[in-house]
Amino acid sequence: MNTVISEASELMEKEEDIERASRSLKAMAHPLRLKILCVLGNREVSVQDIVDCVGTSQSNISQHLAILREKDILACRKDANRVYYRVSDARTLRLIGMMQDVFCRSV
Repeated sequence: MNTVISEASELMEKEEDIERASRSLKAMAHPLRLKILCVLGNREVSVQDIVDCVGTSQSNISQHLAILREKDILACRKDANRVYYRVSDARTLRLIGMMQDVFCRSV
């Protein structure tokens, strides 16, 4: 009986992980958001520096940053009149690294 409860508990934890992964992948699936994540990598970057690297308007970048923040993919902090973003989850950093290894390296 305890085995059944334990397996059900593990399944529930896995379901939560699956749901989180699904939400994260959906949020990252947009090309501009993926580009933002690649720019961030494992460092903290200001919004203006992201705009400069990505090459679109600040309002457009801000909209996509808000989506990534809502999905708990990014964290931010304010310093005077600047806002800095970073990837908030080490698992997301690993995923970005794997995608770069697979898609961004010459064959």
